[in-house]
Amino acid sequence: MKDLKEKISIVMPAHNEAGHIASNIEETANTLNNFGWQWELIVLDDGSSDDTFEIASQLVKKYPHHLLVKKNAFNIGKGRALRNALKFVTGDYVVFLDADLDLHPMQIRTLFDIMRLNNADIVIGSKLHVNSVVDYPFKRRLMSYFYYLFVKVLFKLPCHDTQTGLKLFKVEVLRRVFRMITIKQFAFDLEVLANAHRLGYRIAEAPIVLEQARSFGGHIGLAEIFTTTIDTLAVFYRMYFLKYYDRIDRNRGKGLAK
Repeated sequence: MKDLKEKISIVMPAHNEAGHIASNIEETANTLNNFGWQWELIVLDDGSSDDTFEIASQLVKKYPHHLLVKKNAFNIGKGRALRNALKFVTGDYVVFLDADLDLHPMQIRTLFDIMRLNNADIVIGSKLHVNSVVDYPFKRRLMSYFYYLFVKVLFKLPCHDTQTGLKLFKVEVLRRVFRMITIKQFAFDLEVLANAHRLGYRIAEAPIVLEQARSFGGHIGLAEIFTTTIDTLAVFYRMYFLKYYDRIDRNRGKGLAK
């Protein structure tokens, strides 16, 4: 999509990325400049214990009109960090992009193409898309597939992979949905997408190319699996039994996320 006239905001949550953050900011900036779009990059350090914030902040002088670097005093979880970052967004579209850059920002253009072709409000990168190019362990593939089935049964979402760290939103969608979000970590993406789907926003999927650097190197233990399962069931309970999200939407209308 070369004719994009609106402004795009890239939100990059980061935690202990000191060894990579400078080069990844540069790579993202160079990619967006090559697109010829209006853009801003918001790096939100979620309470890192290393020099992520200091290193990222050094690049603000190089990109004074494009780069904003903020830091949470302590680690509050990716979900809440992304929600906080929305306060600084000035663009018409918002892209979530993981700081490790295992998903190259060049792929953002594909998300915009799919958004236009499908008249979508949200486009999410999907490891399970038939055209995706990914290389990660069989165990992780199996876990992703079973989680997809689990989510499909509970929420009937029109997508296969809620957890990949590359997503594109129209900003008004996030401003409406984010004020309802309660999950801080693992099931945050699901809670956002389930509520967007409930409100009638159109979700489309995009193929991705995933360069395995560190995304799948870490161990996912029983504690993480248990927490994700409980959080997912909690979203289901709030949505269909407590009607919590319906009440929030009725009471607050379409105001900005706080």
